[in-house]
Amino acid sequence: MRFLEGGECGELFRQHEWERSPLGASDLWPVELQTLVNVMLGSLQPMLIVWGPQQITLYNDGYAAMCGERHPAAFGRPFHDLWHDIWPQVEPIISAAYDGRGTSMDDIEFTMHRKGYPEETHFSFSYTPVRDPWGTVLGMFCACNETTAEVIARRDREDQRERLLRIFELSPGGIATLRGPDHVFEFANDEYHTLIGGDRKIVGRSVAEGLSEVVRQGFVDILDGVYHSGEPFMARGVSVELNRGPSGEKQERVIDFTYQPLRDLTGAVSGILVQAADVTERVAEEKHADLISHEIGHRLKNQLAMVQAIASQTLRTATDVHTARRLLSDRIGVLSAAHDTVIQGGLGTSKVHKLVAQLLAVHEDPENPRFDVSGPNLRVGSRPSLSLSLILHELATNAMKYGALSTSATNGRVKIDWDVIGENNDRFQMRWVEAGGPTVAYPIVEGSGSRLIRAGLAGAADSKVEIDYDPAGLRCVVSADLSSFQKEH
Repeated sequence: MRFLEGGECGELFRQHEWERSPLGASDLWPVELQTLVNVMLGSLQPMLIVWGPQQITLYNDGYAAMCGERHPAAFGRPFHDLWHDIWPQVEPIISAAYDGRGTSMDDIEFTMHRKGYPEETHFSFSYTPVRDPWGTVLGMFCACNETTAEVIARRDREDQRERLLRIFELSPGGIATLRGPDHVFEFANDEYHTLIGGDRKIVGRSVAEGLSEVVRQGFVDILDGVYHSGEPFMARGVSVELNRGPSGEKQERVIDFTYQPLRDLTGAVSGILVQAADVTERVAEEKHADLISHEIGHRLKNQLAMVQAIASQTLRTATDVHTARRLLSDRIGVLSAAHDTVIQGGLGTSKVHKLVAQLLAVHEDPENPRFDVSGPNLRVGSRPSLSLSLILHELATNAMKYGALSTSATNGRVKIDWDVIGENNDRFQMRWVEAGGPTVAYPIVEGSGSRLIRAGLAGAADSKVEIDYDPAGLRCVVSADLSSFQKEH
C-alpha cells in the first residue's frame, strides 16, 4: 500500500515493518482500512483508527500531539497500551464500538499521565464502528478534538463571572447588569431589588417591561444613548417615581446612578452596568440641615426682638430694679444656652419636660404664668430633641410677636401637652394651643420659621406636623413614631 503524505505519522506508516505486525503487510489490508488510513493522513483534524481483535492503534499527526510522551511508542501497538491509565473509562466505549454501537460525546473528562504527571484533559469525539460488506465489525474509526484549553478557559470565565457576581451581591449599593439593545436584566443584587421594590421580578425582562414606570421618566432614553454611543452616564440627586410599595403604590425616591457600557471581545457594546444608590434619606437630612442653618440666621435676626420682648415682660412685672436685673440676666442666659444648643447641633438624649422647661425659663413669668403644661416623663433622642427644641422656641417666638403672648393682657395663654397615643401606644404626640390673644389669620407668605416647624422631627420616622390657624388661637400638633423618637442616633 502507498501511504500518501501525512507528515511525521505518514513517515511512521511508510517505515513501519507491517509484515511483523498483527495487521500484516499493508498491501494485504482490507480496502476499508486502506481507505481510512489515507483519509486520516490527509486530514488536519486529530483522527484515530483501532483495528483488528488486538485493537492496534493507528493515528495521524493531530492525534499524536494528544498522546504526549507516549508518542511514537504507542503507534502500531494495542489501544490499551496507549491509554492504560484511563482504561476503565475508555474500555466501555471501545467495546461498544466493537459490538457495533457508535458513541459521540461533546465533552469527556480524563485525568491523564501522558506527560509524566496527572493532568485534567477534555475531549470531544465520535467512535464509529467500521464494518466489512457482510456487516462484520473490523475496527473503529474516531475523529476527535482536544478541548482542554477551551473548557478550562470557559470555566475560568465562569469562575470570574461568579466571583464578580458575588462582589456585586455584597456591594452596599444597587447593581444590575443589562443585556442587549432592549436592556434585558441579567442580574440584580439585593440592594437593587430593595431600591425598586423587593417583590418585583425583573431578571429576564427588559427595563421597559420590569420597570415600566421609568420609561416616561426618560431613563430608557438615557440607556439607549449609552448603548449606542458607548459613553457612560452619571447623575446625582435625581428624583424617580417607582412602583415599589407592597401593593405597587408610587413612591418618589432620590437616587445617584451610573450607566456604564459593557463591551464584548470585539469591543462592541453588548450591555450596560447599572450602579444606583438610594440617597432619599441623605438628601432629606441635607435639606433639613440647610433648613436648620437658615433657621440659625433667622433666629439671629430675631434675637434683638426676643431680648426686647423678654426685657419688656420682665420690667413690667418686676417689683424693683434689683429683681428686674436678676430676672433679666437669668432669662437672657437661658436664651443664650438655647441658642448654643442650635449652634452645636444636638442636645443628646433628653426628656421632653426638660425641653419644655427650657422654653418656660425664657418665656414664662413666674408672677404672671401664662403656660399650662402637662405630659408624662418621656425620653427623646438627640436628633428629635434638637428639632423639638427648635419647634418649641419658634412657636414661642411667633406667639410673642403675633399670638397669645404678644399682648400684656393676662388672658393670653398657651397650653402645651404631650402623650403616647395610638392603638398600640406607639406614637408620640405634642399639642401647642394658644388662646386669648389677637385674632389669628392665615399667613400670606410662609416664613422660614414656619417651614422649620413643618419640617417635623429629624431622625423620627413618620413625623407629622399639623398647623391650624384658628382665629381664636394657633394650634399645632407634632407627632412621630415613638421608638424612633426615643432612639439615640
